Amino acid sequence: MKLFSSTFSILENALNYSSLKQKVISQNIANVDTPNYKAKDVSFKSMFQQEFNSSFENYRTDKRHFRFEGSSTGNSPVVTKKNLSYSQNGNSVDIDHEMADLAANQIYYNALIERLNGKFASLQSVIKGGK
Repeated sequence: MKLFSSTFSILENALNYSSLKQKVISQNIANVDTPNYKAKDVSFKSMFQQEFNSSFENYRTDKRHFRFEGSSTGNSPVVTKKNLSYSQNGNSVDIDHEMADLAANQIYYNALIERLNGKFASLQSVIKGGK
């Protein structure tokens, strides 16, 4: 029997994604003037595929039913943007784009934290008996 719903693990994975994205954006901003630095990004598709492959299992009631199996590629969710160059020194960091991504990621993170706080508040209310 599961003590908590799967919402907590989903929110945890979403927070991990947001944290990784924050680190990558920070690295891009820190290297905005580094010659030949190529900007990086976090691929949501890669992270979703890794989670799907590692934790998703289907229940089959008939042997003719399909299995949900993904190809375990082992790709890193961090990808490098190689074909871009915004400056003469070969750097591919667009500071305006990075700052917009940073703001969007912060809003996403705050929304996840608010949802997690709501789940804990609901649990606390249940434990106290609705008082």
